[in-house]
Amino acid sequence: MNGMAHRKEVVRERIVNAIALLILMLIGGLALIGPSGVLAWGEQAARLGEHEERIAALQERKAELENRVELLDPENVDPDYASELVRGNLGVAHPDEYVVELEPID
Repeated sequence: MNGMAHRKEVVRERIVNAIALLILMLIGGLALIGPSGVLAWGEQAARLGEHEERIAALQERKAELENRVELLDPENVDPDYASELVRGNLGVAHPDEYVVELEPID
């Protein structure tokens, strides 16, 4: 009977070891090919570069808009910019003026 109990413990220990090994193999597989694994780093680095480019473009646009806001300050309006806006929005020009329409740079 003592030998039978010892044998059950050995079998139980082997089963527990096998389950532990399977769990470690699963964790290792996820570390390699999972969504945040080693193989996904390249894709994430590419996406990071795209996001940084977009952030740079948005910061440029923000600086441009901040400059326009400063030019339209109610206390000190820039006359050239105000004239440009009025003429552009109303479509008015003097007969001796040339109007050059430029497409905005995106």
